[in-house]
Amino acid sequence: MGIPTPHISAAAGDFAKTVLMPGDPLRARFIAENFLDNARLVTEVRNVLGYTGTYKGEPVSVMASGMGMPSMGIYSHELFAFYGVENIIRIGSAGSINEKVGLHDIVIAQGASTTSRYAFQFKLPGTYAPLADFGLLNNAVKTAEAQGTRVVVGNVLSDDAFYGEDPAFNEAWRSMGVLAIEMEAAALYMEAAKLGKKALAMFTISDDLLRDEHLSSKEREVGFSKMMELALGMSKD
Repeated sequence: MGIPTPHISAAAGDFAKTVLMPGDPLRARFIAENFLDNARLVTEVRNVLGYTGTYKGEPVSVMASGMGMPSMGIYSHELFAFYGVENIIRIGSAGSINEKVGLHDIVIAQGASTTSRYAFQFKLPGTYAPLADFGLLNNAVKTAEAQGTRVVVGNVLSDDAFYGEDPAFNEAWRSMGVLAIEMEAAALYMEAAKLGKKALAMFTISDDLLRDEHLSSKEREVGFSKMMELALGMSKD
Protein backbone atom coordinates (compact mmCIF):
# COMPACT_ATOMS: atom_id res chain seq x y z
CA MET A 1 0.00 0.00 0.00
CA GLY A 2 1.22 3.48 -0.84
CA ILE A 3 -0.15 7.01 -0.67
CA PRO A 4 -2.76 8.23 -0.65
CA THR A 5 -3.78 5.65 1.94
CA PRO A 6 -7.33 4.31 2.38
CA HIS A 7 -8.08 6.89 5.09
CA ILE A 8 -5.80 9.85 4.27
CA SER A 9 -5.89 11.66 0.92
CA ALA A 10 -2.75 13.78 1.43
CA ALA A 11 0.15 13.69 -1.00
CA ALA A 12 3.75 12.86 -0.14
CA GLY A 13 5.31 15.67 1.86
CA ASP A 14 1.98 17.16 2.95
CA PHE A 15 2.54 16.32 6.63
CA ALA A 16 5.18 17.80 8.92
CA LYS A 17 7.37 15.49 10.99
CA THR A 18 5.26 16.31 14.05
CA VAL A 19 1.47 15.91 14.06
CA LEU A 20 -0.83 17.05 16.84
CA MET A 21 -3.88 14.79 17.12
CA PRO A 22 -7.10 15.82 18.82
CA GLY A 23 -9.98 13.40 18.56
CA ASP A 24 -12.49 15.92 17.20
CA PRO A 25 -12.14 17.12 13.56
CA LEU A 26 -13.62 20.48 14.59
CA ARG A 27 -10.89 20.88 17.21
CA ALA A 28 -8.31 20.15 14.51
CA ARG A 29 -9.82 22.91 12.38
CA PHE A 30 -9.93 25.29 15.37
CA ILE A 31 -6.23 24.72 16.08
CA ALA A 32 -5.29 25.20 12.44
CA GLU A 33 -7.29 28.41 12.12
CA ASN A 34 -6.27 29.95 15.44
CA PHE A 35 -2.74 28.75 16.17
CA LEU A 36 -1.03 27.96 12.86
CA ASP A 37 0.22 30.31 10.17
CA ASN A 38 -0.55 29.56 6.51
CA ALA A 39 -2.52 26.44 7.41
CA ARG A 40 -3.82 24.42 4.49
CA LEU A 41 -6.19 21.47 4.44
CA VAL A 42 -4.30 18.35 3.30
CA THR A 43 -6.89 15.62 3.96
CA GLU A 44 -10.61 15.38 4.65
CA VAL A 45 -11.51 11.73 4.01
CA ARG A 46 -14.65 10.91 6.06
CA ASN A 47 -14.50 14.50 7.36
CA VAL A 48 -11.44 13.62 9.45
CA LEU A 49 -9.67 16.91 8.87
CA GLY A 50 -5.90 17.32 8.63
CA TYR A 51 -3.95 20.56 8.18
CA THR A 52 -0.33 21.60 7.81
CA GLY A 53 1.05 25.04 8.59
CA THR A 54 3.75 26.64 10.69
CA TYR A 55 4.06 27.69 14.32
CA LYS A 56 6.76 30.27 15.05
CA GLY A 57 8.28 29.40 11.70
CA GLU A 58 8.41 25.62 12.22
CA PRO A 59 6.28 23.19 10.17
CA VAL A 60 3.60 21.38 12.17
CA SER A 61 0.50 19.42 11.25
CA VAL A 62 -2.75 18.82 13.10
CA MET A 63 -5.16 16.01 12.29
CA ALA A 64 -8.11 14.41 14.03
CA SER A 65 -7.91 10.80 15.21
CA GLY A 66 -11.59 10.10 15.73
CA MET A 67 -12.81 8.24 18.82
CA GLY A 68 -11.44 5.02 20.22
CA MET A 69 -8.38 2.85 19.78
CA PRO A 70 -9.33 1.31 16.40
CA SER A 71 -9.66 4.79 14.88
CA MET A 72 -6.44 6.07 16.49
CA GLY A 73 -4.67 2.92 15.37
CA ILE A 74 -5.67 3.46 11.74
CA TYR A 75 -4.64 7.11 11.51
CA SER A 76 -1.46 6.91 13.57
CA HIS A 77 -0.32 3.82 11.64
CA GLU A 78 -0.86 5.46 8.26
CA LEU A 79 0.88 8.67 9.34
CA PHE A 80 3.86 6.83 10.80
CA ALA A 81 4.19 4.11 8.15
CA PHE A 82 3.42 6.00 4.93
CA TYR A 83 3.74 9.76 5.46
CA GLY A 84 7.10 10.02 7.19
CA VAL A 85 5.67 11.38 10.43
CA GLU A 86 8.12 10.94 13.32
CA ASN A 87 6.19 12.34 16.30
CA ILE A 88 2.51 12.27 17.19
CA ILE A 89 1.32 14.28 20.17
CA ARG A 90 -2.23 13.44 21.16
CA ILE A 91 -4.08 16.44 22.59
CA GLY A 92 -7.35 15.16 23.91
CA SER A 93 -9.91 15.25 26.67
CA ALA A 94 -10.19 12.84 29.57
CA GLY A 95 -12.31 12.10 32.59
CA SER A 96 -10.63 12.39 35.98
CA ILE A 97 -11.05 9.53 38.44
CA ASN A 98 -8.44 10.84 40.87
CA GLU A 99 -8.63 13.65 43.42
CA LYS A 100 -5.26 14.94 42.15
CA VAL A 101 -6.83 16.36 38.97
CA GLY A 102 -10.01 18.33 38.24
CA LEU A 103 -11.67 20.23 35.40
CA HIS A 104 -9.25 22.09 33.08
CA ASP A 105 -6.16 20.41 34.60
CA ILE A 106 -3.62 18.97 32.14
CA VAL A 107 -2.56 15.34 32.48
CA ILE A 108 0.42 13.91 30.59
CA ALA A 109 0.30 10.15 30.13
CA GLN A 110 3.56 8.53 31.11
CA GLY A 111 1.83 5.20 30.60
CA ALA A 112 -1.52 4.04 29.28
CA SER A 113 -3.18 1.06 30.91
CA THR A 114 -5.99 -0.40 28.85
CA THR A 115 -9.01 -2.66 28.78
CA SER A 116 -8.44 -3.25 25.05
CA ARG A 117 -7.07 -6.31 23.28
CA TYR A 118 -5.28 -4.06 20.79
CA ALA A 119 -1.90 -5.63 21.66
CA PHE A 120 -3.22 -9.10 20.79
CA GLN A 121 -2.27 -8.58 17.13
CA PHE A 122 1.43 -8.43 18.07
CA LYS A 123 1.37 -11.98 19.51
CA LEU A 124 3.41 -11.03 22.57
CA PRO A 125 4.07 -13.76 25.16
CA GLY A 126 2.88 -11.57 28.04
CA THR A 127 1.27 -8.26 28.93
CA TYR A 128 2.60 -5.17 27.14
CA ALA A 129 2.94 -1.82 28.98
CA PRO A 130 2.29 1.07 26.53
CA LEU A 131 4.56 4.00 27.41
CA ALA A 132 5.21 7.52 26.14
CA ASP A 133 8.48 8.41 24.47
CA PHE A 134 10.67 9.75 27.27
CA GLY A 135 12.22 12.49 25.15
CA LEU A 136 8.81 13.93 24.26
CA LEU A 137 7.62 13.52 27.85
CA ASN A 138 10.66 15.30 29.24
CA ASN A 139 10.30 18.05 26.63
CA ALA A 140 6.63 18.53 27.57
CA VAL A 141 7.38 18.83 31.28
CA LYS A 142 10.20 21.34 30.70
CA THR A 143 8.03 23.36 28.29
CA ALA A 144 5.19 23.42 30.83
CA GLU A 145 7.57 24.69 33.51
CA ALA A 146 8.85 27.43 31.19
CA GLN A 147 5.28 28.46 30.32
CA GLY A 148 4.13 28.37 33.94
CA THR A 149 1.60 25.65 33.17
CA ARG A 150 0.80 23.07 35.83
CA VAL A 151 0.76 19.50 34.58
CA VAL A 152 0.26 16.17 36.33
CA VAL A 153 2.26 13.23 34.95
CA GLY A 154 1.16 9.65 35.49
CA ASN A 155 -0.82 6.67 34.33
CA VAL A 156 -4.09 6.93 32.40
CA LEU A 157 -6.57 4.28 31.30
CA SER A 158 -7.43 3.79 27.63
CA ASP A 159 -10.87 2.23 27.82
CA ASP A 160 -13.02 0.76 25.05
CA ALA A 161 -16.34 1.63 26.72
CA PHE A 162 -17.57 5.19 27.14
CA TYR A 163 -20.70 4.14 29.05
CA GLY A 164 -19.59 1.58 31.62
CA GLU A 165 -21.87 -0.81 33.49
CA ASP A 166 -19.68 -1.64 36.52
CA PRO A 167 -20.07 0.92 39.35
CA ALA A 168 -16.80 -0.27 40.94
CA PHE A 169 -14.78 0.14 37.72
CA ASN A 170 -13.41 3.64 38.30
CA GLU A 171 -12.55 3.00 41.94
CA ALA A 172 -10.57 -0.10 41.07
CA TRP A 173 -8.37 1.84 38.64
CA ARG A 174 -8.13 4.85 40.98
CA SER A 175 -6.84 2.55 43.72
CA MET A 176 -3.90 1.73 41.44
CA GLY A 177 -3.04 5.42 40.98
CA VAL A 178 -4.59 5.90 37.56
CA LEU A 179 -5.38 9.60 37.02
CA ALA A 180 -7.95 9.67 34.24
CA ILE A 181 -9.82 7.69 31.60
CA GLU A 182 -9.60 8.30 27.85
CA MET A 183 -9.93 6.10 24.76
CA GLU A 184 -6.90 6.35 22.43
CA ALA A 185 -3.45 6.64 24.04
CA ALA A 186 -2.62 2.95 24.42
CA ALA A 187 -3.11 2.27 20.70
CA LEU A 188 -1.03 5.32 19.79
CA TYR A 189 1.81 4.22 22.07
CA MET A 190 1.74 0.69 20.66
CA GLU A 191 1.81 1.86 17.05
CA ALA A 192 4.73 4.18 17.79
CA ALA A 193 6.65 1.40 19.53
CA LYS A 194 6.04 -1.11 16.75
CA LEU A 195 7.07 1.32 14.00
CA GLY A 196 10.04 2.87 15.82
CA LYS A 197 8.42 6.30 16.14
CA LYS A 198 7.67 8.68 19.03
CA ALA A 199 4.37 9.43 20.72
CA LEU A 200 3.01 11.38 23.67
CA ALA A 201 -0.53 11.88 24.91
CA MET A 202 -1.74 14.81 26.97
CA PHE A 203 -5.23 15.65 28.10
CA THR A 204 -7.31 18.47 29.46
CA ILE A 205 -9.75 17.15 32.04
CA SER A 206 -13.22 17.69 30.57
CA ASP A 207 -15.12 15.52 33.05
CA ASP A 208 -14.50 15.14 36.77
CA LEU A 209 -16.10 11.79 37.48
CA LEU A 210 -15.47 12.02 41.22
CA ARG A 211 -17.30 15.34 41.57
CA ASP A 212 -19.75 14.85 38.67
CA GLU A 213 -18.59 18.02 36.89
CA HIS A 214 -18.45 18.31 33.09
CA LEU A 215 -17.49 20.73 30.32
CA SER A 216 -19.85 21.36 27.40
CA SER A 217 -19.04 20.15 23.87
CA LYS A 218 -18.25 23.76 22.87
CA GLU A 219 -15.88 24.15 25.83
CA ARG A 220 -14.14 20.96 24.76
CA GLU A 221 -13.75 22.27 21.19
CA VAL A 222 -12.25 25.67 21.98
CA GLY A 223 -11.39 25.71 25.68
CA PHE A 224 -8.13 23.79 25.71
CA SER A 225 -5.78 26.66 24.84
CA LYS A 226 -3.18 25.92 27.52
CA MET A 227 -2.76 22.34 26.30
CA MET A 228 -2.55 23.48 22.68
CA GLU A 229 0.11 26.06 23.55
CA LEU A 230 2.05 23.41 25.45
CA ALA A 231 1.97 20.92 22.59
CA LEU A 232 2.86 23.57 20.01
CA GLY A 233 5.59 24.99 22.22
CA MET A 234 7.31 21.63 22.47
CA SER A 235 6.63 20.53 18.89
CA LYS A 236 9.05 23.10 17.51
CA ASP A 237 12.04 21.70 19.41
